[in-house]
Amino acid sequence: MTQQRVERAGNSDVPTPTDTDTGLRVLFDVGHPAQVHLFRNAIAELGERGHETFVTSREKEVTVDLLDAYGIAHRPLSTRGDSLPSLAIELLAREVRLLGVARRFRPDVIVSRLGPVPAHVATLVGCRHVAVSDTHIDNRWLRLVYHGVTLPFVDTLCAPESFELSVDARKRRPLDFQELAYLHPNYFDPDPAVLEAHGIDPEERFFVVRIAGWDAYHDVGYAGLSPEALRTLIDRLSEAGRVFISAEATLPEDLQQYRLPTDPSDIHHVLYYADLYVGDSGTMSTEAAILGTPAIRTNTMVGEDDEPVFQALEQQYGLLRSFADETEAIRAVEDLLAVGIDRVDYRERRDRLVADQPDVTAQLIETILETEAHA
Repeated sequence: MTQQRVERAGNSDVPTPTDTDTGLRVLFDVGHPAQVHLFRNAIAELGERGHETFVTSREKEVTVDLLDAYGIAHRPLSTRGDSLPSLAIELLAREVRLLGVARRFRPDVIVSRLGPVPAHVATLVGCRHVAVSDTHIDNRWLRLVYHGVTLPFVDTLCAPESFELSVDARKRRPLDFQELAYLHPNYFDPDPAVLEAHGIDPEERFFVVRIAGWDAYHDVGYAGLSPEALRTLIDRLSEAGRVFISAEATLPEDLQQYRLPTDPSDIHHVLYYADLYVGDSGTMSTEAAILGTPAIRTNTMVGEDDEPVFQALEQQYGLLRSFADETEAIRAVEDLLAVGIDRVDYRERRDRLVADQPDVTAQLIETILETEAHA
């Protein structure tokens, strides 16, 4: 190998190999805020063990802000497209740019969410690809196309056991409740000072409402809370306590007063101390539930074939309720407020979940290091 050489572009330099490298070189491709949280503890742990890591990022929502907040070196490759043609162009651009970064970084393994770009690049540079998936694509044709251009290039797929995926069983690793990668007590310690710094009393009664963007490929044909339902929900909750809205898009002028004032990287501290979460985001609904905060999820994806994590949180642990009908969701909020929320009971439910489930970050690291064992 040659001596280390760095090339400047974007946010961070791309570290190239040195003669003294002894560990693995692991490239993480991160395209969504949830993926920052999913991988950040694994990135830190791998670095502490002497492995070289680097991140390629995507300017979507607060992805770049979160990477910067956690001090994770990264190179932005693209900005989220706002239409199908622009998304297709972005996909092609990302593949070319990721290939350029990979040729300089020379990874032993690329880690990402399941997607064609990192899968193709890993094959082109001759390294292993570890993909993580927890999102089911309902549209049959989209699923066939997406999986058809992705799965053949994946070396190891980490996904819930119940997912039906056309991958050899030897390539699969079970990975449920992926939010535990960063919300497990081993990694997350709620801090009331985070809220107090933004004028929120963690002891007061307050609620978090989440409005997602609904512009991902797997969101096509689905919708979340309507503006009318959102205003009705805010009116109901405001009668019982303070309301904070976490929103991907710009809020209407009359709702700006409710926007959550904390930094994006602090959202989990807010969710932990909230008395109730209501929203149309699947990820944040799961996060609130796993933190032991009563969670109500509503969007048109909800149905009998709901993803396993939602079903388990509702049926096995009683931490989440999901509704396809937003009117029913608001009625559930009203019922819950009427009977009262027993936070001690919900914390006990959360403790049971944590006791039942493995440390996801430890699982991810073990899977990544399989590369080292077979080197």
